Amino acid sequence: MKSLAELNVKIFADGADKAGMLEMYQNPIIRGFTTNPTLMRKAGVRDYEAFARDVLACIPDRPISLEVLADEFSEMEDQARTIADWAENVFVKVPVTNTKGESSAGLVRRLSQDGIKLNVTALLTLDQVRMVTSALAGGAPASVSVFAGRIADTGRDPVPVMAAAVEMLREASNAELIWASPRELLNIFQADAVRCHIITATNDILKKLTLLGKDLSEYSLETVRMFYSDALASGFTLSGVPEKAQACQS
Repeated sequence: MKSLAELNVKIFADGADKAGMLEMYQNPIIRGFTTNPTLMRKAGVRDYEAFARDVLACIPDRPISLEVLADEFSEMEDQARTIADWAENVFVKVPVTNTKGESSAGLVRRLSQDGIKLNVTALLTLDQVRMVTSALAGGAPASVSVFAGRIADTGRDPVPVMAAAVEMLREASNAELIWASPRELLNIFQADAVRCHIITATNDILKKLTLLGKDLSEYSLETVRMFYSDALASGFTLSGVPEKAQACQS
């Protein structure tokens, strides 16, 4: 197993809790940040722009991806240009399609050629990667977020998909591939193995970094002790001969 220092993949923190983001900002292995409206809603963010500007003021020197909120491409474009002006380290997140399934390729190409740094998000297929790569080629620095975790949720192995996506993005040297929505710490090493450029991870996953290389026998013993301690703390008891269980009733 590689050590963190040996990894080539860059680790970005994914979240919308300011305190959590600032905690990760203190960690030098965290090279950037991503967020989205869903994470912001879960974190209780009420004022999108105020939250974004506050975070950008606190984290001025690492990439931060902030997403447009509109569904119509004309509105997306206006919002993207507005968000891009908030700070130099902003990458504007634009979805690969709108809610009608219409491709955002034209908008992505226009914004990228105008020098706006983008993070094209919510990709799950290689056809989408191919389309976005073509739209970004020759433009501003960009990221392409393929939701490997969601691919895995469908029972498909995301590793071959991500490996193929890495090769496709060679056609756009200005763009980097993001392994998005990982489900476990192992995904960091899988992303590194296929030469993915970036992986995002929530604080819950990132806090497991302390487990890297842990002795499995020791970990087993800690697990047994945890179960035993919780049984005692719960006050569970077994005494005498158990009564015959009552039949379940519908």
